[in-house]
Amino acid sequence: MEKKLGGAREGAGRKSKAEEQSLIEKLTPLEPIAFEALTNALNDGKDWAVKLFFQYNFGMPKQVIDQNSNVNINNFDIKKLIEFEE
Repeated sequence: MEKKLGGAREGAGRKSKAEEQSLIEKLTPLEPIAFEALTNALNDGKDWAVKLFFQYNFGMPKQVIDQNSNVNINNFDIKKLIEFEE
């Protein structure tokens, strides 16, 4: 038997619309229970519940990444990099 590299794999990729709709239909009856659990967690001051609430209502905060880096290639001696102790 020949070994195949790459290509489609079983179970990979996005689920079909029918599978998504089936999952939504199964979870819909649990919606009031989930909202009650979230409400209770918010009332208890649970950090994860507050974070979840704000993320879904207002979105994730904008992330700022510092792209300034001061790297100078002339600051090191390559001989010291490959030096071995005897």
